[in-house]
Amino acid sequence: MTQRRQTPTARLRRLAMELRQLRERSGLSREQVADATEINRATLYRIEMAQAKPQVRTLRALLNMYGVPEDHQNDLIAILKLAKEEHWLQVASENLPDQYATYIGFEREAAGVLNYESSFVPGLLQTEAYARTAIPAGAPELPAAEVESRVAARMARQAKRDPLPTIEVIIDEAVLCRRVGGPEIMREQLQRLLNESEQSHVTLQMIPFRAGVHPGMHGSFVILQFAQDVHDVVYIEASTTDLFLDSEKDIRRYNLMFKHLQAIAATPDESRDLLARALTDVN
Repeated sequence: MTQRRQTPTARLRRLAMELRQLRERSGLSREQVADATEINRATLYRIEMAQAKPQVRTLRALLNMYGVPEDHQNDLIAILKLAKEEHWLQVASENLPDQYATYIGFEREAAGVLNYESSFVPGLLQTEAYARTAIPAGAPELPAAEVESRVAARMARQAKRDPLPTIEVIIDEAVLCRRVGGPEIMREQLQRLLNESEQSHVTLQMIPFRAGVHPGMHGSFVILQFAQDVHDVVYIEASTTDLFLDSEKDIRRYNLMFKHLQAIAATPDESRDLLARALTDVN
């Protein structure tokens, strides 16, 4: 059985970023650090790119070389230990592709989720029946085992955690009109959206057809926001591959796009009215 590649978590990304910054502030190149610590250069690169988790002794050696005070060293080692904890996704299933697993790992640690959807109800707000219908319909090549794994993962993603992330969702009105499954499935799903829109940590807005052409028509995207100085990540799901964007330029561009979509979307109260009318019209 092929071993699943470990997915980078927000904690691991934060640790990698801090190690890069500490080395750069010390005025050292990777080659100099590798020669002084006898850490393989390729391993050091992978640690700084959040592609590998360092051993505690390796991390301690790097921090000592960078002159990091003991209290701060202990804080960073605590982050490493948390990043090493096996979370539910890694033991839930072996049928999830790495990119999807990576996304869920990021989502699980995000402090905020900004999600625009043009075709489907956002995964965090889907009912199980809707998900079980939508997943194979959108990807008919998926084997049954992977469909079930994705449904299970999608339901597990919705489990409440403390603290709750803030969720800001913008949905194109076309999503309400597209029948996924029969009337019963759609009624249950629309009622779920209405219920979720009343939650204090959820902001739900609809873009009505009357808004006309808008930048979201090019496709859906998610912006994952992290606490503790960890850079945001933009996630774009495509039919053949998933994209993770974390450059400042991309993050700025997608945040600007999301703000524009918020501005043209109906208000949360107006959006609930749209949802209520769509629920009445299901037959």
